[in-house]
Amino acid sequence: MNSKEKLSGLRLKVYETVFEADTPAGRTFDIALLICIVSSVIVIILESVEPLREQYGFWFRITEWCFTLIFTLEYLARLWTVLNKKKYVLSFFGIVDLLSILPTYLALIFASAHSLMVIRSIRLLRIFRILKLPRYVGEGQNLIRALKASQHKIIVFLFTVLTSVIITGTVMFIIEGPEHGFTSIPRSIYWAIVTMTTVGYGDIAPQTSLGQTVASFIMILGYGIIAVPTGIVSAEMIQLKNTEKISGQVCPNCFREGHDVDATYCKFCGHLLN
Repeated sequence: MNSKEKLSGLRLKVYETVFEADTPAGRTFDIALLICIVSSVIVIILESVEPLREQYGFWFRITEWCFTLIFTLEYLARLWTVLNKKKYVLSFFGIVDLLSILPTYLALIFASAHSLMVIRSIRLLRIFRILKLPRYVGEGQNLIRALKASQHKIIVFLFTVLTSVIITGTVMFIIEGPEHGFTSIPRSIYWAIVTMTTVGYGDIAPQTSLGQTVASFIMILGYGIIAVPTGIVSAEMIQLKNTEKISGQVCPNCFREGHDVDATYCKFCGHLLN
């Protein structure tokens, strides 16, 4: 693929509409598609309610086919405009786009099958449409970038938490023992995780005074631990807001975002931006 190859004419206009949100047409398309995605998910949820399905099943099917045709045209438009079609088809959102329309067509093939569970499981795949929602939420990209920037800190934090629950679980196994429900170290670690995350199922509880004292310490520690990841990600998001403004332009070759507003070439693959 020539890195200087560029879209033009109608193909460029369609590309800017379906892939980017920097133009009025792109923003209108994103909002309309967002409404369709949310509406289709609502239809799927309502269709799972048996009384509603028995009364409005026909209209649910008609509505579902209308949404399927809309998403099919969207998928074909994306496939037509991209330069690297194979890369788009195998990309995460390319697979999600396909999964959002494929089950409805597959249901036609399996409609005469005797196994209703197979058909039902295929239809449930339509819920993958909801994975496309973050693409149209402006702050979603900033959140993803903040998570990537803080991933090393979060890994260290999770390793610290893992070490803490192993130590506290072992201590509780020694203090309480099998007679109080702490039958093994893995089960004691499970209790430590449940307690530290403040879930508190109550299926295992310390009975001795020393065990209850340790449990109280773990509960208090849990509240502090919950706030740490939020602080890490929040600090990264604040730092991102202070950096140079990022455009919503999508590379037509690798489909990645996050380019500077004055960028001419993609900083990830070097392809010419539109």
